[in-house]
Parts: sequence; C-alpha cells; structure tokens
Amino acid sequence: MATLVLGPLLRYTGAHDATIWVETDGPCEVQVAVDGMGHRARTFSVEGHHYALVLIRDLEPGSYYEYSVALDGEQVWPEESYPFPPPAIRTIAPDGTLDLAFGSCRIFAPHEPPYTLKRGLTKGRYGRDALYTLALKMRREPSKTWPDALLLLGDQIYADEVSAGTRDFIRSRRDPDEPPGEEVADFEEYTHLYWDSWKDPAIRWLLSTVPSAMIFDDHDVNDDWNISEAWVRQMRTTSWWEERIIGAFMSYWVYQHLGNLSPRELEEDDLLEKVQEAENPTRVLREFAYKADRENAGTRWSYHRDFGRVRLIMMDSRAGRVLKEGHRSMLDEEEWAWIVEKATGDFDHLLFGTSLPLLLGPGLHHLEAASEAVCAGAWGRPAARVGESIRQLVDLEHWSAFRKSFTDLTHLLRSVASGERSDGDPPASVAVLSGDVHHGYLAKMDFGDGVKTPVYQSASSPLRNPLGLPERLAMRFGWMERGRSVGEALSRLTGVEEPGVRWHLLHEAPWFHNHISSLAIRGRKALLQVEKTIPENNDEPVLYPILEHRLA
Repeated sequence: MATLVLGPLLRYTGAHDATIWVETDGPCEVQVAVDGMGHRARTFSVEGHHYALVLIRDLEPGSYYEYSVALDGEQVWPEESYPFPPPAIRTIAPDGTLDLAFGSCRIFAPHEPPYTLKRGLTKGRYGRDALYTLALKMRREPSKTWPDALLLLGDQIYADEVSAGTRDFIRSRRDPDEPPGEEVADFEEYTHLYWDSWKDPAIRWLLSTVPSAMIFDDHDVNDDWNISEAWVRQMRTTSWWEERIIGAFMSYWVYQHLGNLSPRELEEDDLLEKVQEAENPTRVLREFAYKADRENAGTRWSYHRDFGRVRLIMMDSRAGRVLKEGHRSMLDEEEWAWIVEKATGDFDHLLFGTSLPLLLGPGLHHLEAASEAVCAGAWGRPAARVGESIRQLVDLEHWSAFRKSFTDLTHLLRSVASGERSDGDPPASVAVLSGDVHHGYLAKMDFGDGVKTPVYQSASSPLRNPLGLPERLAMRFGWMERGRSVGEALSRLTGVEEPGVRWHLLHEAPWFHNHISSLAIRGRKALLQVEKTIPENNDEPVLYPILEHRLA
C-alpha cells in the first residue's frame, strides 16, 4: 500500500474550485473527501517518485470545507493525534475581502539554537522562521483570521546552500569532493531538498490549509542564475551544470509550477497530459526541462490569479530572460505581451509579483544600470570584462540592470494607474510585490504627471535567511541620499539616462529582520502590514508588527 511522502498542499483556490497536491511512495489513486464528496486522481511517476494533483469542483463561494486525503481508500491525512486544526479549503468570497500573506527567501534549519540566533557576523544562524511562526499564530487563532492565500516570491529552497538532511543524503550517494560538492546535483537530490523544506508539521499544516502561489528565483537553482550571457556560457562548460538545470526545471514544474495553475489551465496543459499518459514520463519531462533551459519560446512560467476584483500577475523575472548584450530583457516579447494583456481590465487592485524588486535603493539602482552599460562596452572591452566580474560578484541583476525592461514595466504601471487600461475607474492601488534582497521596505513611485492611483513597491525578504552586518550596511547606504548621489554620478559617467520616474521610502529605513507581510483588502481599501519574528531564543516565536500603512 502506498503512503504519503509529502503534502497535502492546498495550491489553488478559486470561488468554486481548488487543487490538492500530494507526493506518495508508490502508484495509487488519491481521493480527497470534501463535504461528503470524493474527488480522485491517479498518481503519475517521475524518476521513481509519485505525484498527484486532485482537482476539486462545484464548491460554494466564501465557504469553509474541511477535507481528508485517502490513498486507495485508506485515509492517510489528517493523521491520528493531529496537533493542528483539520486541513480546510476556504473558497474566495464574493464580498471583496482578501487577506494575502507574502514573503521570500526561506532556508531550512532546525527551530532551535544556535540556528535561531541572530545572524550578526556568524554564519549558520538564521533567526526565527517567519513562515513557521505564522503557522503557530494561526493555530492559536480562529480560521476567520487566517490568510486567504500565501504568495511565495522566490528561493523556496536553496539548491546551493542545502539543509543538513540533504547534505547527508548527498554524501550517501556520491563524493562531495567532486563538483558540485555539497550542492544539489540532480532531480533526486531536489526531491530530498523539497522534503526537508516542507516536512515540518507546522509548515505542512500551513501549506495544507492556505492556498499558495509560488515563483522561483536564483537559489532555487544556483546563485546568479541567468545573470548574464557570459555566466550561462561559463556554467555550460562545467561537467555538472546540465544535470543540475534539468533537475531544477523538472522539480520546479512538479513541486511548484503545477500548483500555480487553475483546474481549467491544468486540463488544457499539454505537458501534464503527456506526462500522465506517457510510458516513460521521465523522458518527456527531461526533454522539456532541457528545452526550457535552452529556449525561451514556448515556455511561460508567468501566470495570474484572480481573487474577485483583485488580480495578481506573477512575472517570471529569472528563467525567461533574454541575455544577449545590447538586447537584454527580463522577458521575451511573447511573455511580455501576455503580461500587458493581463494588466488590461477593470480591477479594484492590481498586484504584480516578481521575485526581483522593480525599485531598489536609488544608489543600488544607478549602480546596476551603470553596470549593464559597462558590461555592454560603454568603457571599452577591457572594462567590460572587469564589469562582468563585478556584476557576478555582487549580484547586479535586478530590473535596473535590464534597463529596457525597467522602462517598459514602469510605463505599464503608469498606464494602469492612469486608467488607460480600464473601461471604468482605474484600480484603487497598484503594487509590485517582491523578495530576493534580504531586507524589506515599502516605496512609492512618483510619476509627476497627475497620476492619481498610487503605485507601490513592497519588498518582503527574508522569511528566514537574514543578511550579515556588512551586507546590511551596504543595502542601507543604497537608500541614503549620499548613496543616491554616488549612484547617479556613476550612471552619468556611463551614459545612462535618468529612469524617468522617482521613488521614496514611506518609512524611516528598511528592515532586516526575518518577517512576513500581508495585504488586507476590503473593497477598494488596502492595508499593508509587516510583522517580524521574536524572540531570538528557544521560546515559542511570535510575530511582532513593525509597519502598518494604508495603500488605498
């Protein structure tokens, strides 16, 4: 008889439907019982691992449904002596209310000292896990206070800084003195890393009862992934990269991407149909993964979700990049056209999710813009080679380092905020939600031409992986007026034009604690709340508010 390895994960929830994802240790039929009705799916196999995505239909909007999971007729979840409330599906309400939690950058480590201590100058200290702390908070509170959805904005796993359990697994199957060392090498090691990251009972319960939307970032694959054309050429010369990137795309498709799609989109997904029906689904998925790495055309990782009159457009700012110097772009033309299309319509609020912030501290923004120009030859070929080394060394790869894409997105935001893309009133607010930078902040864009709808950048990082002291000082300098002046001077020397839009923080300084953010939307009103984890010891952690700001 098959047993449950990982999950259940409640991934998509709409007004009338939902999806439940599971991993099992053998082929079986997965049944999800909801309100007396059974919903079924057969597992499919990838490299000896077995997965199912159960589609659930005909639910009532704004309703609460407890559910259970059985394999071949035997209930396996919730388990006996389950220490949390029963897993539940809460469908999207028609009353215009939405509570959306979001964050990024979560490394897995035990919830005990020394791992829970402050980072400071000592590596191996990660503070308290904000996602874990959220689960503990939810357990203490009634379900009406729980988030309606969870948005994970990148670095759900760290393939290049693996957990202790995955490190032991790596050592048990290959020589860690050979490349890629104690980093993930292939699909099998990825599966173990996901298991480590999601196996904790509190995390498992949280993901079983709060629908989640996800997107990858560099550490889901490798630090600096797709930072430049030179970096890609360099990685492809190694003996281990091809198997790493194939395993990365295969596991991302299984563990993260499938659950981002609605039941209708899943039914129309040609790759899922091929994998489910193929005699050798591993070969099908490997071929897809290889092509996804080598070609942009035909693969779109961006997606959208609607929560009533609130639309979330999740943009892939990592895998779909165009990297040719002189023609760099975060997204190819086809995917960008899709995003523009989805940003057109009547919404109360429009949210853009992208792992990499659009707006950085102005000093860092100008530094990255100048870096792109230098690497493209603004100061000659010798300087371009040095610039490439610096670009990779300090991760100069955000939207500002893809200047055309930065300009295109700021123009799109302006057109949405001005009402040019709606038949009725423009949205009450527009917000870009991001992670990656290991510090948090809320910034407001200044278009300077009478645009009334406010446009924000909210960065929420990390959930658990704080910066060391030197990096904190550098990030803080980027937000200072002195940092802005230095950055502007450098960008002028490289011939980079001003960005055409300015922005400013809506609070005194960025924060560097482990934290999680949430949007509380009530009709055309929206409130942003940010909570950090305390204390940094072995007591049960709690979330402490550090920012509350009304967006609309």
